[in-house]
Amino acid sequence: MTDQQFAPTRDGIQIAYRLHKGTGPARILMIHALAMNGAFWNDMLPSLLALGDVLTPDCRGHGNSTRAPGPYSVEQYADDMADLLDHVGWEKASVGGASMGGCVSQAFAARYPNRVTGLGLIDTTASYGPAAQPAWEERGQKAVAGGMEALLDFQLSRWVTPEFREAMPPSLTQAVATFTANAPATFLEVCRMLGRADTNAVLPTISVPTAIVVGEDDYATPVAAAQNLAEHIPGATLHILPAYRHFTVLECPGLVAEKLRHALASV
Repeated sequence: MTDQQFAPTRDGIQIAYRLHKGTGPARILMIHALAMNGAFWNDMLPSLLALGDVLTPDCRGHGNSTRAPGPYSVEQYADDMADLLDHVGWEKASVGGASMGGCVSQAFAARYPNRVTGLGLIDTTASYGPAAQPAWEERGQKAVAGGMEALLDFQLSRWVTPEFREAMPPSLTQAVATFTANAPATFLEVCRMLGRADTNAVLPTISVPTAIVVGEDDYATPVAAAQNLAEHIPGATLHILPAYRHFTVLECPGLVAEKLRHALASV
């Protein structure tokens, strides 16, 4: 594991990140899911490092990055990623993101089209629909009232299959620990961000190789959301992984990496 470092953003916060040196020519930025951190990608790293160097940041408000006050937006998170690329000296990168990270990846591709060489969108959506804001507000307020632990059963049932949950492998144990370590007040602001997020209007402007992966039984960002992405991003490919739920990155990391290989290897 490489040492964690910190990159300053344009508004003065610190983004924690690790830069993993790979063996291929690609430069890959991977953006984690809600309430996770850069370690979310650990089980996919061996596959990704065969393609090239990999950046795994903790997003604003997550992990060891600054827990700055809100409000947040996916566009602001995209700006953070641009500042991170500047800090490490990367002009361009392939960008992959899961769930929240996929929303940020879409915003980044639209906001910085000349800095993206490929896009990998995992278990994600362009928006959570017309009822999203009150639903996300309710989820965030539940964490504020009862702590992050109050959401665990709900999250686990959506994240992974019952069999994976029963086995509780190290990657899922780590995800639980990462989730419960979040500050509820910050989590609420990220929930509000996701309730407002809507990248539908910019999807047709994305012009890089794009691969979309979704678990067949993903209840958080269902297959229909992935199909919407595939229909509106020119040339995108869609891969539906049978029987998996929302955190395919944890449950079948090698399969996800295989489906994203062409897009993320773009240089």
